[in-house]
Amino acid sequence: MKEKATLKQIAKELGVSVSTVSKALNNSAEISDATKTKIQEFAKLKNYKPNIVALNLKNRQTKTIGVILPNILNSFFAKVFTGIEKVAEEKGYHIITCISNESLEKEIHAMELLSNGTVDGFLLSISEESQKQNYFEHFIDCINDDVPIVMFDRVTDKVNCDKVIVDDLDSAFSATKHLLNSGCKKIALLSTIDNLSVGKLRTKGYFNALEENKIAVDNDIILLTDSSDDFDKKLQLLFATQKIDGIFALDEHAAVSGLKLGLENGYKIPENLCIIGFADGVWSRRLTPSLSTVSQHGPEIGETATRLLIDKLESRNTETSSKTTVIKTELRQRGSTRVNN
Repeated sequence: MKEKATLKQIAKELGVSVSTVSKALNNSAEISDATKTKIQEFAKLKNYKPNIVALNLKNRQTKTIGVILPNILNSFFAKVFTGIEKVAEEKGYHIITCISNESLEKEIHAMELLSNGTVDGFLLSISEESQKQNYFEHFIDCINDDVPIVMFDRVTDKVNCDKVIVDDLDSAFSATKHLLNSGCKKIALLSTIDNLSVGKLRTKGYFNALEENKIAVDNDIILLTDSSDDFDKKLQLLFATQKIDGIFALDEHAAVSGLKLGLENGYKIPENLCIIGFADGVWSRRLTPSLSTVSQHGPEIGETATRLLIDKLESRNTETSSKTTVIKTELRQRGSTRVNN
């Protein structure tokens, strides 16, 4: 590997001061064009690279945002990332992305790695393990070190920062009510995300809709898990032992599995089994019949969160209170639900 030169080495070899080299490399008007060209070409020849960390510590700004996603395979987070990337590019910011893979340890490591002057702030959605263990100290420590955070989707009230969410409770209430208005009486509730804050809010929305419509809760058709494998076995048992006419699924895996097993068990969809899922991945549109879903507008969440963080970074000397922004969802009706009259 070619050895990298330092400012001192360049200055010594060219017989100028370190200050002159630094100003020439930063294109300062104080240095003549001839001297600047000479120093810049020599620095390139000697493979000079600026010490980014040192510059960041000096300038207190990197124009770089750290993004921590819990699961890159989840189409929702991929959509959020497109929104983050769009606004960051518009505003002249770079992005460094880490995947926590739902691990508290990896989440902490990513923040420690990037919060030492590498990034100006973080955009993140909390990992499954952090929520399970109710551990958020690494976020609080980061904010106390003057590195701002904006959380999206999976958030916690225990951290005082800006947040961007969808109204999971109200969206679930509306989706369940839509199934009831379609004539469904026995609506199964399916979830593989019961350990997440968003899963709990969506479950509450389902119960609220039943209560408003004076429908008794049937625990035999409520399947709440935090494991896909555990869920698949229990769902087969549910179809084998229960008769249902509707499904409200809190995540895409639960929705797709419900539609698949419904067809395998002889249900006609949507004639005698209506299904609504939460999230709007590519499989929702490609299934036959296509899946009606609550769309969370992922790109808009990413754009909003990024603007909030950049506004906070560019007004550091101004006291601003933390706020929570709610993005409205949309029920997209496809082939798995009947159109209400």
